[in-house]
Amino acid sequence: MSEVSGVALRLLLMADTHVPKRARDLPPELWAAVDEADVVFHAGDWIGVDLLDALEARARRLVAVYGNNDFGELRTRLPEVARVELGGVRFAVVHETGDAAGREQRCSRLYAGEDVLVFGHSHIPWDATAPSGMRLLNPGSPTDRRRQPHCTYMSAMVRGGALSDVTLHRLGPR
Repeated sequence: MSEVSGVALRLLLMADTHVPKRARDLPPELWAAVDEADVVFHAGDWIGVDLLDALEARARRLVAVYGNNDFGELRTRLPEVARVELGGVRFAVVHETGDAAGREQRCSRLYAGEDVLVFGHSHIPWDATAPSGMRLLNPGSPTDRRRQPHCTYMSAMVRGGALSDVTLHRLGPR
């Protein structure tokens, strides 16, 4: 489904929430961002289906996949790869992309024709552009920073048929 190209869309990107294992809920700041976003992306590792239910109820639109730690109902309800066109920008969402070395070239081959790839798994924020022009975005994790200094998520805009204003938001140590 494609959105009208002339409309600016506010995007929210998250992954690796691990609720309720790593946190009981999303941080309040992130829920506020969900309320403001036109489209919410979740790149997998939910752990519990309750967060999926809550995001489906609260987000205007949710584009989501399951991750390597998601089983049962999450795998029944969510795809491994999701694709959507928004405002003329083609997105793919997947949880895992493999090693960081060679990621841009590998993903350009695997997701040829997409403009943006949203992914998770590593909990490490990533913003790179492949030689093909594909933008690769990993928002990190809003609940489990692992070895990162902060828990994170991303926001972005789609306007005029292009992705813009990609911003990494830091939530602070948890």
